[in-house]
Amino acid sequence: MFGYVTICEPELKVKDLKKYKAYYCGLCRELKKQYGTPGQMTLTYDMTFAIVLLTSLYESQTEAEFHRCKAHPVKKQAMLRNEITRYAADMNVLLAYYHLKDDWEDEKKIGGFLGKGVLHGKVKKVIRKYPRQSRVIEESLRELAEYEKRNSSDVDRTAGCFGKLMAEMFVYQEDIWEKSLRRIGFFLGKFIYIMDAYEDMEEDIKKNCYNPLIRLYGKEDYEEKIQQILCMMIAECSAEFEKLPCLLDVDILRNILYDGVWNRYNRIQKRMLEEGKKDDDEESL
Repeated sequence: MFGYVTICEPELKVKDLKKYKAYYCGLCRELKKQYGTPGQMTLTYDMTFAIVLLTSLYESQTEAEFHRCKAHPVKKQAMLRNEITRYAADMNVLLAYYHLKDDWEDEKKIGGFLGKGVLHGKVKKVIRKYPRQSRVIEESLRELAEYEKRNSSDVDRTAGCFGKLMAEMFVYQEDIWEKSLRRIGFFLGKFIYIMDAYEDMEEDIKKNCYNPLIRLYGKEDYEEKIQQILCMMIAECSAEFEKLPCLLDVDILRNILYDGVWNRYNRIQKRMLEEGKKDDDEESL
């Protein structure tokens, strides 16, 4: 369900692209350091956005490092890390753990059982360290699972569950910025959930899997409604972001919010257009 909140590379300056990649590689290294290879497997672009945002807002002291890794064994890669990176790594693993736990308890997926077992030992420390975030993540995923069991088509409620857990993760500390960060996380979480459902629609229909958008699918104004909903989520998120006094890396942040979040949507639209042209060509033969 992740990977939607990333950069639009062609629109980003070279120096900003290098810095964004350094934040991403820094998160990867932190996950490896704290949680080993299983932790690295939870790496997401979405939490990289959170790192850049919170680092900019709190002006955190960031250290630059250069390391080789399995993905880049020859040349050392630039990596940026700070206390926000550690927090994001903890949240990444915490969310992955509860997701795997739900997979096992609700659907008895063997991958969920094995995955939560691998992470359980180290995640216990994170749960004790961040009881607020841990409680909301667990409750939100449980609530979402109940909606899915009832085959709910209430998109606002189902997406809202994911919005609530993302909102809690974005609140690094309860201070004057809490309200804005919570709203950014909430609407971004809803966007991610709805975008994921939109992208998975055809596959979910084939496999007879739950999808909250199923009742909208097939209607004449389906594409228009989905676009409106997604635009609304990002508009709310971006408007709240602009209230924050972020100066550091603001070009990266705006690139993500105004362009990058639409990467997957644009690819889907392009694929649909190509498939439509192909069908038209076959009919004309």
